[in-house]
Amino acid sequence: MSASSATRQPFRSWPTTLGSRLFLIFLAALIIANGLSFGVLFFERYVMVEAMLLNNLDKDVTTAIALLDRLPASERPDWVGQLDRRTYRYVLGPGLPGVPDVTGLGAEMADTIRKAIGDRFAVTVMSIPGANERMQAHLTLSDGAPLTIDVYPTTMPLAKWLPYVLLAQLLLLILCSWFAVRLAIRPLVNLADAVNALDPGKSVAKLSERGPREVVYAASAFNAMRDRIARYLQERVQILAAISHDLQTPITRMKLRAELAEDSLEKDKLLKDLTEIERLVHEGVSYARSAHGNDEKPARIDIDSFIESLVYDYQDIGKAVALSGKAGITLVTRPHALRRILTNLIDNALKFGAAAEVRISRTDGDSIAIEILDKGPGIPPEHLEDVLQPFFRIETSRNRETGGTGLGLAIVQELSRAIGATLTLSNRNQGGLSVRILMP
Repeated sequence: MSASSATRQPFRSWPTTLGSRLFLIFLAALIIANGLSFGVLFFERYVMVEAMLLNNLDKDVTTAIALLDRLPASERPDWVGQLDRRTYRYVLGPGLPGVPDVTGLGAEMADTIRKAIGDRFAVTVMSIPGANERMQAHLTLSDGAPLTIDVYPTTMPLAKWLPYVLLAQLLLLILCSWFAVRLAIRPLVNLADAVNALDPGKSVAKLSERGPREVVYAASAFNAMRDRIARYLQERVQILAAISHDLQTPITRMKLRAELAEDSLEKDKLLKDLTEIERLVHEGVSYARSAHGNDEKPARIDIDSFIESLVYDYQDIGKAVALSGKAGITLVTRPHALRRILTNLIDNALKFGAAAEVRISRTDGDSIAIEILDKGPGIPPEHLEDVLQPFFRIETSRNRETGGTGLGLAIVQELSRAIGATLTLSNRNQGGLSVRILMP
């Protein structure tokens, strides 16, 4: 692998979430800081304990050698045991053979012993081979009796409870780091959730404006932005509704005047144009009203009976509409909005495909899927999202001759959002369009 390709490889062990990264950074920093503090304290304690050990060794050796040297040989065995300490003891005898290689703490203790004894006695310090560090200082008392100082060079051992304290500190650091990161990340998560669920057409609670000053500022700015978007959309819908409504009166007058005119080809063309304009105005009013589809109160319906009734109405007037599948449950929704959605989609399927099929089923998550299928020309894949926008028309398949105004699917999209459903469009493999409504 080249150097350039290696630099493009991401560090896979690094977490992907901001919370995990901050948690690791805080935890690592706290552990390192706590480790440095513990290391400094441990080093200071070691130096202090070593100094106390050597100081006590100097005093004890000076006193013990002077005492044993003045005692009669017969009384020395009674005193030797009383002079023993944790790291060294006195042995009446020549001791064990060893090697003159003494290092580390043993070398410092050997120097202390030599300084404590001074020039009164000749001292030989030997390291005793074995699993544990051990040395012996050999000397001869004034009466010629050999004396050995048996030394085990060790400092004061660590307390048995210390590992438990360190483990408790580590757990406390983990808990505090997690809580601090969660406290810092929670407002950001709430803001992201609010942005993801942003829908100015729905009435939802505002983002909480409590917490630190920066969080309050961000929450208030988001709430103000959402209110502005909702106000702008409301104004747009009101303008569209007002214009569409106001146009109906002059259009009606123009149609009346045109109908009173003498019959001619121009009259027919004018009436046709006025009818098309009138249809466009009605669609504009319908679209404006669809933005307020959530004003209808929800009601519980038997979804199978509801769709069967709708399909039978089409069949009664001779329309080629078929029904398949069952959901077998009741549903709480806005019936008029749902009826209008299905009516618009079935009308589109009949208009562009001559026949329509309505399929109803339940998904794995207990949601209800309603599909309206036709055998028409379909929609180019690059325009499957565009046709849901207001006034977007595909000239080759949905032109003004067929009555398309570019608002039918936009109205369905708005009403689907109002009842909490998800609308998706796809082309069928065997030809035609499939419109799927997923209702929670």
